[in-house]
Amino acid sequence: MELLFTLLNVVMATVSVSGGNATCSLQGESAFSQLSKDGDIIVGGIFSFHGSSEIPDMSYIVKPPPLKCKSLNFRAFQYSQTLIYAIEEINNSSSLLPGVSLGYRIYDSCSSTAIGVRMAMALVNGNENSDLDEPCSKPAQVQAIIGETYSSVSMAIASTIGPFSISIISHYATCECLSDKKKYPSFLRTVPSDYHQTKALAEMVKHFGWTWVGAIRRDDDYGNNGMAAFTEAAEQIGICLEYSLPFFKTYSQEKVLRIIEQIKSSTSRVIVGFLDNWDLESLLHVFHEHNITGYQWVGSEAWIFDTELATMDVYNILQGAIGLAIPKTTVTGLKDFIFDIHPLKSVGSAAFIELWEALFQCTFIKLNESENTSVCTGEEKLSKVENTFTDMSLMPIFSNVYKGVYAVAHTLHDLLGCTQTCPTKKQPDPLTFLEHLKKVHFKTKDGEEVFFDENGDPPAKYEIINWHTNQEHQHEFVTVGLYDSSFPPHDRLAVNMDSIVWAQNSKQVPRSVCSESCPPGTRKAVQKGKPICCFDCIPCAEGEISNTTDSIKCDQCNQDYWSNTHRDECVKKEIEFLSYEETMGILLTVVSIAGAFMTVSITTIFFRYKNTPIVRANNSELSFLLLFSLTLCFLCSLTFIGQPSEWSCMLRHTAFGITFVLCISCVLGKTIVVLMAFRATLPGSNAMKWFGPPQQRLSVLAFTLIQVLICILWLTISPPFPFKNLKRYKERIILECHIGSNVGFWAVLGYIGLLALLCFALAFLARKLPDNFNEAKFITFSMLIFCAVWITFIPAYISSPGKFTVAVEIFAILASSFGLLFCIFLPKCYIIILKPEKNTKKQMMAKVPAK
Repeated sequence: MELLFTLLNVVMATVSVSGGNATCSLQGESAFSQLSKDGDIIVGGIFSFHGSSEIPDMSYIVKPPPLKCKSLNFRAFQYSQTLIYAIEEINNSSSLLPGVSLGYRIYDSCSSTAIGVRMAMALVNGNENSDLDEPCSKPAQVQAIIGETYSSVSMAIASTIGPFSISIISHYATCECLSDKKKYPSFLRTVPSDYHQTKALAEMVKHFGWTWVGAIRRDDDYGNNGMAAFTEAAEQIGICLEYSLPFFKTYSQEKVLRIIEQIKSSTSRVIVGFLDNWDLESLLHVFHEHNITGYQWVGSEAWIFDTELATMDVYNILQGAIGLAIPKTTVTGLKDFIFDIHPLKSVGSAAFIELWEALFQCTFIKLNESENTSVCTGEEKLSKVENTFTDMSLMPIFSNVYKGVYAVAHTLHDLLGCTQTCPTKKQPDPLTFLEHLKKVHFKTKDGEEVFFDENGDPPAKYEIINWHTNQEHQHEFVTVGLYDSSFPPHDRLAVNMDSIVWAQNSKQVPRSVCSESCPPGTRKAVQKGKPICCFDCIPCAEGEISNTTDSIKCDQCNQDYWSNTHRDECVKKEIEFLSYEETMGILLTVVSIAGAFMTVSITTIFFRYKNTPIVRANNSELSFLLLFSLTLCFLCSLTFIGQPSEWSCMLRHTAFGITFVLCISCVLGKTIVVLMAFRATLPGSNAMKWFGPPQQRLSVLAFTLIQVLICILWLTISPPFPFKNLKRYKERIILECHIGSNVGFWAVLGYIGLLALLCFALAFLARKLPDNFNEAKFITFSMLIFCAVWITFIPAYISSPGKFTVAVEIFAILASSFGLLFCIFLPKCYIIILKPEKNTKKQMMAKVPAK
């Protein structure tokens, strides 16, 4: 309705062209013009002198009656006085715009978007009353407009007069959307954009450890755009909004109750308020009615530094509030100028008479004698009044107005080519002026640097303000930190935590999280259907760790490392191999050396009694060669103990293969000798001629060389190598020797098995030959043990874990070696040592019947 009323007035305020002469046909009034002064160049101003306006009923038949503004706003008068003070100071300056006087024309927008647009059009096109047929006198066009306070009104004004390239400099409109130069090409401001404020608020919330917050925003462009930017910035750093509720002071009771119920049912303890002081004032009463206290408030610069709001918070609902404020500054002489106003002498006295009457609760004209209202004299002292108008706490905002006026003056000074005086007073072209205004760079008399970036915004600096409650139960604003967007990201925010007082006068930082932090050793798993800030803590799996709090994933340990018990550190895996230092390694070493020692002892005995029949039987050379090979077999088991290396891996399998073939070749030779010897006793047989000592040596050499050839091919093509087995155990590394070529490994074992089976078969055939001391029986038994050990070895080797695999292999070598040693040589030693009377040729040649 309000916008429709304004459009109707604009339609009626037409300019018609008749006979080449432009004629004014303005059908409005200048009721909204509050303050003005003529000058060579005019600076416009639009401020909300009133908080609202009454929209009259319209019949659309007659001219609508004028709007009536109400709810006087003292702050707007302070802003307007700052503009006037800056212009008066510039006009009295001999160094800035010498010879050029600046004038001003200031309008009241009544906090209305529609009225604000109309006032902007009046400043651009002129708002002069003239007869219908009288030619328009002059455009009364302003060079720039200072204002408006609210983002929504500023957006509407900037959109409307943007095509005219008239510069607009706002002192308080912070909406990030106004930085869009495509939509608002002529808009600049001396207050930082919400782009920086929202990032600063998000970083501050994160700094205090709050990841689960609620939000209430003003239901207009400022609140909605600001909250959207805050939400985006918050989500990027892991902060979630439990709710984001719109609010406006004109909301119905039903809407307000829904907001209250949602806050009551929430679990977050922090409320981010993107509101202005008027909205928050309304909320304070509602919060008190529903006993909603103890919440930690985080405020934007629109209300965190407002003394009037702090005074109204008698229930301490905002106690401990923390937020961002424009840094404290001062404008020298401004306070005295504001306090020196006089209602009857001031320009635009009608506006100041209204202000004076509101300040002192008096009236200049007493219409009714029965009224209790006192009569204003005009001599009342502002210094004796404590209210919003005399409160200088918003000096940083006054400074923004002051800097805006000086930006205009410095731009004009450069464009007019002023030195000792200005050669011309002609108003520059609006577009040219705008382009130069964007590049202006100067310092105020108080040392503040003023310039605009490519978006028409100033650098963003904020003080972090905390509400403390003094002994008189009044709120005080205490600076507890700083934020500077020009610093590196990690240095932008600086907070003195010890100076902060939190909600309910607590010194303990409030907790506001949906889920408690996940400790190291766990990871976050988002709860289904909930924001990312609501999660469960899942322990890391084996082999994975997380060493930070609130880790979103578990990291896999390197293959040589494993997770510890708490899953917060990768520790080096235990390396396992059969060592000489451990009990099993020591035991096997002792047994191996004992076997070698026994073999050497038996060799010594045989060497001492080498000329006795029992030693000379069946070729003593083969016996000594067999004892030598058995010594090597016992000793080769030692190569399987200790940390695997390239040489040990190649040596252990090849030495094992060759020495065992040498053993079996000797045993096979002895078995063949037994068979040949028996056949030689048969009439007409000359079998021994074909298998005498030379043939026996040659057969042993031939059988052994075949194994040597197999080993050489194995080592040449794909030799064994040290290998880290990471698959058998997750938490341990098994150091073992990889066989390299499977064909080579099984060829070595297969050849040994083939010779062993052949030897067993021949010995089995000769076991019942009628000799008193038939060696074939002992060879048969030794081969039976040998084959049994190695057949059992295969499944035991495959199923044994880790170092026990090597232990099984050593055990098989030792067992089969002891089997050969005991079965073949112990009976002979028994005869040599204990039964020497049987160690005769007669006893050896005696025939015993076969059973």
